[in-house]
This record gives sequence, C-alpha cells and structure tokens, in this order.
Amino acid sequence: MEGTTTAFFAGQVTLTQLVQNLVYASGTVGALTVVAGLLMIDAGTTRSANLYNSTIEKMVGFFIGFATYFIIGFGFWAGQYYIMSGGTMMDSLKDWWFFGALSNAHAQKVDPAVWPGLNTFQIFIFFLACFAGIVNVLLHFAVSERMKASAFYVTCVVATVVSSVLSWAVWGSVGPLTNAGFHDFFGIGFVYIFPTGIAMVLVPQLGKRPGMFAPHPKVASYKAPSIGLAATGLITIFAGLPMVILSCLFFFDPETYAVSVTMADTSVGIAFNNYGISWAGGAITGAIISYRTKNYIYLLLGPLAGYVSGAPGFDVYLPWQMFLVSLGAPIAAWVVYNFTSKREIDEHKLFPLFIGAGFYALIMVGLVKSGTPRGGYFGITEGAYAFQHGQISVLMQLAGFALCLGAGILTGLVLSVVLKVTTGLRVPEDAQAEGLDKLIWGLDNESKS
Repeated sequence: MEGTTTAFFAGQVTLTQLVQNLVYASGTVGALTVVAGLLMIDAGTTRSANLYNSTIEKMVGFFIGFATYFIIGFGFWAGQYYIMSGGTMMDSLKDWWFFGALSNAHAQKVDPAVWPGLNTFQIFIFFLACFAGIVNVLLHFAVSERMKASAFYVTCVVATVVSSVLSWAVWGSVGPLTNAGFHDFFGIGFVYIFPTGIAMVLVPQLGKRPGMFAPHPKVASYKAPSIGLAATGLITIFAGLPMVILSCLFFFDPETYAVSVTMADTSVGIAFNNYGISWAGGAITGAIISYRTKNYIYLLLGPLAGYVSGAPGFDVYLPWQMFLVSLGAPIAAWVVYNFTSKREIDEHKLFPLFIGAGFYALIMVGLVKSGTPRGGYFGITEGAYAFQHGQISVLMQLAGFALCLGAGILTGLVLSVVLKVTTGLRVPEDAQAEGLDKLIWGLDNESKS
C-alpha cells in the first residue's frame, strides 16, 4: 500500500489520537501483567526439581511467539479489513510484515486517506504479539516437564502462525466467521481453545509425570511448592485483564462512543463490570466445590472458570446475566476435571478451563444473547459488511468452537509426526524424575528430606 510521503499529516498525531494510543498501549501492560500472573501460577504448582526449567521454557516460548507475530502474524489479522475494502490478504501481509511499509512508517508521514490512526494499529502489533506469546505459555502448562525444549520451541513458531490465521477468521468483526455471526469478544477461541486442541494431541503421547497419580521410585508424590504463590498469580491476572478490555473496544465519534471489537453495542462501564462479576460468580461456585470435595484446586480454577465463561460476552451481557452465567462455569470445568482425573490424564488446567468452561462460555452467549446484532463495520450501511448486520446464534458459536479446537487438534497431529522423527518429543521418564533443573542447569532445588 503506497502512502508514505515527505508531507506532514497532522491529523495522525492529534491529542485525540494520543488518547486512543494510550488506551491501546494500556492493553499491552495488561497482557504483560497476565504473563507475570501465569508465571506465578506455574511457580506455585510446578515440582521444585523442574521449576527453573519450566519457567525459562515458558519465557522463551513467549518471546518466540512474540517475535514470530511481529514478523508475520499481524498481517493475517489485519487482512480482514483489506478484504472488506476490496484488497487481498497478500496486500495486508506485504504492508504489515516485519519489513512492511505500514509497520515501519511514521504515522505523521502517512496520509489518513491511506490508513487513518496508524499509531493505534502499530500498537496493536505489540498488543496481539503478547497474546501470541500467551498461547505458547498456556500450551506449556499442558506439556511442562515432559516435552523436549527443542520440540516445544518449534511448536511455538507453528502455533503462532496458525493462531494468527485463526484470529483473522474468528476475532474482529469482518473476518469470515465473525462477520457471519460468531461472537467472541475476548478472543478465547484463538488464544485459549486453540492451544487446548494442540494439547489434546500431545498430552497422551507425553504421558504422566512421575509421582502425579502413583508413587515413582524417585518421586513419592508430585508436590506443588507454593499454592499461596499460585493464588497471588491469580490475583495478578485479575488486576491485568481490565486494561485488556479497553483494547477490545473500538472508539468512534463522538469520541466516547465505544463498540466492541465485534461491533456490538456496549460501553466501557458495562464491559468492566461484567468482567469483575464473572470472577466473583466463578469464585463463589468454585469455593463451594472446593469445600464440598476438600480439593483446594477449585479455589483457584473457580474464578478463572468464571472469567472464561464471560470472556466471549463481556460486551453484550448485562451484569446480572453475567453473574448467573459465571455461577455455572466452575461446574462445567469440574465435570471435565473429574473425567480426566479418573482416567489419569495428566492435564489439570487447559482441559477443565477451555474445554469445559470455554465450551460452556461460547454456548451460553449463543443462548442468552441470541439475535443480538453485531458484525460488519461502523459507517457501512449496506452490503456484506454493513454495520451490525449479523446476529449471535448458537449454531455459529458451535461452529467457532469446532473450528478453533479442530485447528489445534490438526496442528498437534501434524507437529507430533514431524517432531517425533526430528527433534524427538518426550523427555525420558528418568530425567523427569531426577529433575530437569539439575540435569540441564546444575541446580538442585528439591529437598531430599
């Protein structure tokens, strides 16, 4: 896309533009806060003998995803707006890849007729790159301590590219599925459900960690070193996500008019309150489950399940609706948790939260808010991309869930075949039991007493 000149376009760098830039920049702060919270949860629940290695692999995986997204990922997501305007996906990739004209242009030198609000879109590269990294951090929760680092890092590159393509289809307002009626305000499809699909393939092949379900000669039982630190990580995530909510809104004239990324009617206050009450509802039901079962885990999973249940619909729910929906989310997660635990499937985070609560979340939006107008783009009054021409429906929610989970499963199947014959996939059981911190880094963190 041509448009960079020696002229100065003051409309690209007004105070109004700066305010919007700061709003979206705050989303990157929120996303990084979420990463910090996830690392705290990992530090509190990973066996001490593997703790440093697990943390480092998550950090490296995050930055592999982050860098890969800068190189190629954003062009896929932005492509929906090019196609809406009569361009092509290749046009978007050429403009927004690492060396692209728009990803490297100074906003004041680009005619607004070519691309208005350029600073904001450039900040969105950073914002969405954070979530590309979070995809990899979440996947690592499922394969931690068992998957070879080399295999995981290759997976990070592939997962970033595939999730970027998926974001074009299922997150925004004019991608093929979102324009047709699939509604996912917070992007749980391509950020949460997609890596869960990959994990569904890899976890059975990686097997159980020593001591997780039965004593091992070197590991009598799998012990989490600090549940308190994990709880602190939970609150850190809670504190970071409100800033992300702001970055899932579009603002149009008059300047305080907000619509969601899906172009549904909403407001900043309603979206924030829905977010907060979803955590409260999940925490209440999670606490009831924990006290009834004497299992501490649902004091942690409950609030997260409540959040996941609301994430697709923070923009369209009313707070009382959100609270009622979130009360049921930990039950959906509990059903999956019990199913996998009884079958000694060693995955206690992604499956309950994103198959259980995630499926529940997408379906409940379809049931409770069926017929809600959204999709298209503000200002377009007719045609395939007319503002709010599409409606939320259960059928489209099912289609979105199936696409995101299916894309993850297919990615996992292809990767598992390739990795087995190249880098290898699984860390040997004896090495897992001995502890990767000691074997790889010479650290002896676990008390032998």
